[in-house]
Amino acid sequence: MTTRMSKDEREAFMAEPRIGVIAIPEDGRGPLTVPVWYWYEPGGDLWFETEPVSRKGKLLEVGTRISLCVQNEDPPFAYVSVEGPIVEIAEDDRELHEIPMATRYLGDPGGREFVDNLPPAEWKRYIMRPERWLSMDGSKG
Repeated sequence: MTTRMSKDEREAFMAEPRIGVIAIPEDGRGPLTVPVWYWYEPGGDLWFETEPVSRKGKLLEVGTRISLCVQNEDPPFAYVSVEGPIVEIAEDDRELHEIPMATRYLGDPGGREFVDNLPPAEWKRYIMRPERWLSMDGSKG
């Protein structure tokens, strides 16, 4: 019996509000590996937000290949990892992107309050096309 998830299982797992950890290549060093909030809908691209002047933002450009991993930390353990290129760096809109992302993770009104209390900054959406998937569902073992 395999512990791998089916395409539908891994996409459903990835679509849940989990903290993702991205790995971005960095010349002369190991990859920059940091947690992010992300948005994914089955069958589509995934995206996350950051400031272009941040370390993440400076390393990311269209074509940069990154990996993102999400997991279930409680038994039965499970994870999904995706790899793919950044296909677009898009404008970020407070109402269309920032508030929905924050409420995805913090609920409403917590997400709105979080966004309202952010210092002024320019955010961009970094859109990644998942091309390679790895998965494990410990409940299948």
